Amino acid sequence: MTTPDQNPEFGHVTDPQLAAQEAAPGVAQPGSIEPAQVPVPDSEPTKRRATPGHPAPTTPLPSRLGAMWVAAVLFALVLLLLLIFVLQNSRRVEVSFFGAHGHTPMGVALLFAAVFGILLVAIPGSARILQLRVRDRRRRRRATKATKAEVKAAERAAADGTHR
Repeated sequence: MTTPDQNPEFGHVTDPQLAAQEAAPGVAQPGSIEPAQVPVPDSEPTKRRATPGHPAPTTPLPSRLGAMWVAAVLFALVLLLLLIFVLQNSRRVEVSFFGAHGHTPMGVALLFAAVFGILLVAIPGSARILQLRVRDRRRRRRATKATKAEVKAAERAAADGTHR
């Protein structure tokens, strides 16, 4: 059973809760059982354009220049940490390498050891990556040639009126 406040036959709504719901649809009112309907934003970040009635978003899209800036700041922080490491480990130590002998600060010697360790991993890894790229490029070329040959054969067959 409807009350005169809820019945559309009686014209305007006199109930304050119903009037508030009509004024702001999708917003939960105090004392309301139904949850508010929250608009779901676009899941595609590429559709961030201004539309009529909706201004352009205020958050900028990530760019390569922004990523380079972050990388430069992180690189500067790593260099600062390395400088602190070298300065705190300044005690001189004797270093022997393939018959060469010398004295150097311990921080510098450890830094050189770390660089040589990184190179021992990076050089074979880079060679393997290069090898895989060359192999992939060759496979793509062969696949493209095979596809072109199939297309030519199909065109010839179509021109001759024969089918495989």
